[in-house]
Amino acid sequence: MTAIADLALSPLLPWPWLAVLAGLAALPLLVAAFRRARGLSGRLLALAGLLLVLLNPSLIEEQRAPIDDVAVIVADRSPSQAIGERAAQREAALEALRAELEGWEGLDVRVLGSAAGSADVDETRLFESLDQALVDVPRSRMAGVVLLTDGQVHDAPADPAALGDLGPVHTLLTGDPSAGDRRLVVEQAPSYGLVGRTVELTVRVEDLPRQGTGGLAAIDIIRDGTAIGTMPVPIGRSVPLTLEITHGGPTAVELEVAPGEAELTLANNRAAVVVNGVRDRLRVLLVSGEPHPGERTWRSILKSDPSVDLVHFTILRPPESEDGTPIEELSLIAFPIRELFEVQLDDFDLVIFDRYRRRGVIHNTYLYNIAEYVAAGGAFLEASGPDFAEMFSLYNTPLGDVLPGAPTGTVFAEPFHPRLTELGGRHPVTAVLAHAGGEGASEGPPPWGRWFRQIEVRATGGDALMRGVRNRPLLLLERVGEGRVAQMMSDQIWLWSRGFEGGGPHAELLRRLAHWLMKEPELEEESLRAEAEGATIRVERRSLGTAEGTVAITSPTGETETLTLEQTREGVAVGRYTAGEPGLFRIADGDRTAIAVVGTVNPPEWQDVRTSGERLAPLAAASGGAVRWLADGVPALRPVDPGRDAAGDGWIGLRRNNDYTVTGAEETPLVPAWAAVALIVGGLLLAWRREGK
Repeated sequence: MTAIADLALSPLLPWPWLAVLAGLAALPLLVAAFRRARGLSGRLLALAGLLLVLLNPSLIEEQRAPIDDVAVIVADRSPSQAIGERAAQREAALEALRAELEGWEGLDVRVLGSAAGSADVDETRLFESLDQALVDVPRSRMAGVVLLTDGQVHDAPADPAALGDLGPVHTLLTGDPSAGDRRLVVEQAPSYGLVGRTVELTVRVEDLPRQGTGGLAAIDIIRDGTAIGTMPVPIGRSVPLTLEITHGGPTAVELEVAPGEAELTLANNRAAVVVNGVRDRLRVLLVSGEPHPGERTWRSILKSDPSVDLVHFTILRPPESEDGTPIEELSLIAFPIRELFEVQLDDFDLVIFDRYRRRGVIHNTYLYNIAEYVAAGGAFLEASGPDFAEMFSLYNTPLGDVLPGAPTGTVFAEPFHPRLTELGGRHPVTAVLAHAGGEGASEGPPPWGRWFRQIEVRATGGDALMRGVRNRPLLLLERVGEGRVAQMMSDQIWLWSRGFEGGGPHAELLRRLAHWLMKEPELEEESLRAEAEGATIRVERRSLGTAEGTVAITSPTGETETLTLEQTREGVAVGRYTAGEPGLFRIADGDRTAIAVVGTVNPPEWQDVRTSGERLAPLAAASGGAVRWLADGVPALRPVDPGRDAAGDGWIGLRRNNDYTVTGAEETPLVPAWAAVALIVGGLLLAWRREGK
């Protein structure tokens, strides 16, 4: 607490009035002075006394309490600070600054930190933390700011004036001034691509700080966890990279360049691109062997999907139907057999035969083409009718080589409830069906209607997901070569679509069955998936065997940790992992690999990890601060007055504002009333006496 005295005037009249009165009083005095009249000094004395009374001078004594200045130290704890000795340099400098500032009086030292190494940090934002911490601090109290960072600050203001007066802003750089680094940059990448077609990326490999081109670097290309090749690229040049989209849904493409001569971290030697694969109108060929009630069910399900381009033919008139009607008078179109099963067969994503039997319409040569189409990666679904159990069965054609169920010749014509097998309760195609009755489950009827016909088959391969009469296989799935085949041993699913006895989940079953045949990733039996939910990665493994176990999680910086998965339901195990940094995480269980992107795919935090004062130099220059390397030692601190240099050789300064608050004031008049009266009366008496002589 200090006392400061000051002289103050509190005029009894407004200043303009005082000026007028003083002028009027001075005018006769000037005339008297011009005439050398007697008593002039007395008149002046009386006027001075009057003016003192009107000006009312006083002495004001203030009681002042000094206000502490505020100095802020911002410690960068972003993920890039974990490189090399940066964290150790930062902590050593922080302790040294704290120790030196402890002896300063009238200084409030605040230590802030950017977000520590966590998955929420896509970039370093020091000034965001600074703004939040100084909301309650007037700029007149700011002594200055010291930033302990590697200089890669992504929210540094383009206009330093936008921050206001923070005092001198100093930057103390962690890291090695001579360090170099290699990085991989994805300059251009599409967000989606058509399945079966290619997309083009543009990449560039840079060796920093060396500029220009020279030499080659090898980039490993990994698609969905599987290495697909290595491409040499010239360093310092933009290079196009062509990739094929092989399936629908997200396709994770990882690019990794070999280490360079100088490396700070390998985190920016990797980059990732997630391309969403979309199908350009799925083409499905539906061939109905004859009109029947279930035909409309298949057609309605497929036509309701806007992404499906359906081609449907129903064989109404087989070749043996010869009735003499002239061809030009027939209203039926000819079945384009050659175009469909030879010329355009590979253009279809799925071929469905619904209650088809050999009638001489489709020659065995074309059926052989379908079998070859499946083995090469196509999809085929056979919905059996009673004819499948007879001599004209489709099984007695070249398609029999790819069908997993061989007919026994028996057709069950009795009511039954379709149920799931134990395997069906785990398979992604059928596991979602509510209240499925598996092996050993209650024998009570499931909450859907009955069917009344089933063709008995002997399973020669594949997986039986549903069972019917006397536990005979009702739905079989099998992989043949690169393709997939499904068999439905009943033509009665249309009863569910009509709501018979409450109906059933026909739409969900047929939709998932078709999508499994067309290799949608979410319906794979053996799969490993990972999804980032904020900073948490949810890992799910689905298996027809044992799903529990452990997986290895590799972080963007190359560190590997183990996560244990626990079973949540039959065939599904789940685990959750909290990421400590942003970027691309690779999850592997030995057979499969999944990708999870936490935060931004290629976060700015890792794009350039070299220490640099380039971004903060304009702010230092505008505020009178300095940029110093901690590798040269921690600079000393000095208090400086406003307007003086705040940095010099080996030292940096904090502004001393000398701000205060007034806690009290005492006013003492300098001219007491009696003194003013005496002065005025004395002057008038003196003037009267001189003039009377």
